[in-house]
Amino acid sequence: MNEVVQKIHEIGIIPVVVLDDAKDAAPLAEALCEGGLPCAEVTFRTDAAEESIRIMAKEYPDLLVGAGTVLTTEQVDRAVDAGAKFIVSPGLNPKIVKYCQEKGVAVLPGVITPSEIAQALELGLDVVKFFPAEPAGGLKMIQAMGAAYTTLKFMPTGGISAQNVKDYLKCDKIIACGGSWMVKGQLVKEGRFDEIKAMCQEAAEIVKEIRG
Repeated sequence: MNEVVQKIHEIGIIPVVVLDDAKDAAPLAEALCEGGLPCAEVTFRTDAAEESIRIMAKEYPDLLVGAGTVLTTEQVDRAVDAGAKFIVSPGLNPKIVKYCQEKGVAVLPGVITPSEIAQALELGLDVVKFFPAEPAGGLKMIQAMGAAYTTLKFMPTGGISAQNVKDYLKCDKIIACGGSWMVKGQLVKEGRFDEIKAMCQEAAEIVKEIRG
């Protein structure tokens, strides 16, 4: 487990962020840091993603910034050049995995089946994203597949909420959970960063309660 992945494990809940305007990047980064979840997976679904990563990485060096929904090697380059320390993709693309490995960048591709897990292991991965977690069987699916693939750890994302995250974090197969409930787009757009900070604090307390 490399240093970045170890840090993801320590944080426990990774905020999955969609930013439509880069002006929101700095106040959001501040809310995440002060709220006790010093990490952001900024999805590459918007035009503001690259600049947002650049702002967060430069102005908040204690924040672990990654790029999510990365679908091409060109996006990998843009994200890493902007300051992203890890790459997350919704599916398993061997080309992207190998490209990140060659660049020394932590990568967590999405898997949903035993066949994809077998591919991930063949690529030398020991941590993968499980996406979309709840629609794909959730914790029971992770436990079932984890029983067969004992060396692999998962970061479930998709349908994780304040209501079910405790159950996920109690499972020793799970390195961290990706979630967006504390960084909902509407809260960001409306500048309700105090609310985001408060929900991050609640989430950080859950991690502390489960993992000590």
